[in-house]
Amino acid sequence: MTHTQRWTRLAVLVAVLALVGTACRSNTGAPSADPTAAGSAPAGGGSEAASGDMKTDVGVTEEACPNAVNPDNGCIYLGSISDLTEGPFAALAVPITDAQKAFWNKVNEDGGIGGYDIDVTTYVRDNKYNPEVHNQVYQEIKPNVLALAQSLGSPTTAAILDDLEANNVVTVPASWTSAWEFSDVIIESGTNYCLESMNAIDYALEEFGEDLSVMAVHYPGDYGGDAAAGAKVAAEENNLEFTDVETAPGQENQAGAVDEIVSKKPDVVILTTGPTDAAVIVGQAAARGFKGKYLGTSPSWNPGLLGTPAADALKEQYLQTAYWESYEADTPGHQAMREALGDVEGNDGYTSGWVWSYPLKAALEAAAESGDLTREGLLNAVKSLETVDYQGMLPEEAGRFAGEPNETVFRQIIVSKPDEESTTGVSKIEDFFVSETAENYNLEAPCFEAAAG
Repeated sequence: MTHTQRWTRLAVLVAVLALVGTACRSNTGAPSADPTAAGSAPAGGGSEAASGDMKTDVGVTEEACPNAVNPDNGCIYLGSISDLTEGPFAALAVPITDAQKAFWNKVNEDGGIGGYDIDVTTYVRDNKYNPEVHNQVYQEIKPNVLALAQSLGSPTTAAILDDLEANNVVTVPASWTSAWEFSDVIIESGTNYCLESMNAIDYALEEFGEDLSVMAVHYPGDYGGDAAAGAKVAAEENNLEFTDVETAPGQENQAGAVDEIVSKKPDVVILTTGPTDAAVIVGQAAARGFKGKYLGTSPSWNPGLLGTPAADALKEQYLQTAYWESYEADTPGHQAMREALGDVEGNDGYTSGWVWSYPLKAALEAAAESGDLTREGLLNAVKSLETVDYQGMLPEEAGRFAGEPNETVFRQIIVSKPDEESTTGVSKIEDFFVSETAENYNLEAPCFEAAAG
């Protein structure tokens, strides 16, 4: 087998390994409900309706949810738009979506919220990690949902952000761009790619020496651009040589990035891609003699990578930064997640999907308590949150949404290393911390915009 043929097979191998035990259980083919049918959500953002003393408008019905856990409850419909089939993050998106279904089913089993069950299965759609497709399916489900339980991707969510804000559609992003700090309708968890990269470089300085050269290898757009902007800030703050290398998704597009790494020989690479492309870059660069270190932004990893030709290079050269502990951690939230999911192969897509759901649950509870489950009422509830109970998966202050972005942004990360004994392929080597650069950075605008300016 030639060198090229070996790597051509990598994408298929990664996808197969990553999706073992997490086969597409998502209800991506669910048809849009007839807005006039029993159990479906009302169309449009028309006149408000009162359910008893509860104010409602879009995506909330007195009729029970389909297959309701509590048939005497009404129904709150939440939409999910994810990368469920052919995009670069499908191996993460499927377990993310399954974890959110399990999370809200647990909420329903505990009685629901304010006399309502939560439906996150009727309006699940595939965005194929394409902004145009994302907007198309969002427009299809928008008339029928109160909020979005998931909107996967930075550029894809950015494509609908103006509409989300115009219609007060509260949204949980399956991404971590710093742009989300500047929109009230977005309820993010964990730090952002920008501060993650600052923490990563400061960590590398402590672990690998003071005189380091740094390269950011990343996808274009808000995802990769945000991480690269943070890496640049940290490099400049520490007087380090810095190189920026943008690379398009797709293993066939990584030759240029590999050439840059091999020719410039940076000490540290901040890697911000999808898992398959990360393996291609690390494996091919190692095959050509590169010995430097990688710190991968969280979405760059998938446990399936340890079953690829890049495994040895990853174990030797790669560290993973992340926003919370992995699937096997011993917190009440992790334990509840594993119990709700049952017998599945560990994957930190599950962990992310579960963690992301806590702020929306807190906001729905606050809105219901105030007697206002309209879109505006839910948004007002979000803006009132000072803390969120993540059941130990994140500190409560990570759920602060009341205040200015520089005050409310959560700045801490953890660091892990590849570990074949872990079901998620990584184990923690550094607990939650914030570095000096990340702590002192004044977040006045999205990092990628500030860098461009």
